[in-house]
Amino acid sequence: MIDASVQTNVKSKPILPLTTILGPVHLAVTDRAKALAIWQDVVGLDLLAENGNELTLGVGDKPLIVLETGAVRPVVQRTIGLYHVAIHVPSRTDLAQLAIRALQRNVRIAPTDHLVSEAIYLWDLDGNGIEITFETPWRGTLGDPDLGQTYAVTAEGKPHSGRDPIDLNDLLVELGPSPAQEPRMPVGTRIGHVHVHVNDLHQAMDFYRDVLGFAGFLLIHSFGMGDVGLDYMPHTLAFNIWSGPNATLAPAGSAGLRWFTIELPDSDTLDNLKTRLATANAPIAAIAGGIETQDPFGNRIRIMVKS
Repeated sequence: MIDASVQTNVKSKPILPLTTILGPVHLAVTDRAKALAIWQDVVGLDLLAENGNELTLGVGDKPLIVLETGAVRPVVQRTIGLYHVAIHVPSRTDLAQLAIRALQRNVRIAPTDHLVSEAIYLWDLDGNGIEITFETPWRGTLGDPDLGQTYAVTAEGKPHSGRDPIDLNDLLVELGPSPAQEPRMPVGTRIGHVHVHVNDLHQAMDFYRDVLGFAGFLLIHSFGMGDVGLDYMPHTLAFNIWSGPNATLAPAGSAGLRWFTIELPDSDTLDNLKTRLATANAPIAAIAGGIETQDPFGNRIRIMVKS
């Protein structure tokens, strides 16, 4: 039996300033055209720059995703690495526009209602996971199934699975009676959260909460996942053990996560974080504008000071 106190004890206040944000996520892909067919044409990001095998995509002048072409194989299943990167949109209409772009191109999607957010899941042609999210925290709160609670409860007090399918007909009503198709995401779109595969929930919580300094939100053993954030739901970083306890990093040359970026507001915050990393014996390498480290499982993280 799981000790109920374990769940309670993961909850904490953030050490990091609330102005901390996620920066660009770097992913390896096999082929330029295949990658742009999803990231540009369906997700709706602009190609902002192209240098060698590096494609920088984003909205306006803000980079969100950097794709490195040249991987020799698609994502290897049941490994450490990316589960999905979540791109958060400013309005529910933007979520509806994404659904239209995907359906027009016969791209498989999984529209899911998490109560505190609505999400559409899809994958690029190499298997990199993508979530497009519209945040709806006013609709309810999350509970803890390990303590016998419903996963979610609506603002009216009704239980909610947190995994109901979104009614696509209802979603598409957001487009109005004479919808104009939008080929790209609007300004205000951002990297909302990153969700990674690990092989130990408690090690992951200790690292992301106590070392990096995010607030502990949930650790749900029955789901095999946990998440951390700042001062509001949904989460900023999530992790799961769905690849299995013996999962390792994918072979070199595989598509998948290269690194994700955390942007801090000032150099003092970076110095404090470096001290916590050193105390935890985490790797630290200096890079321009910040440092690179890894979680205990090998997921690479670049920590930068916002310019």
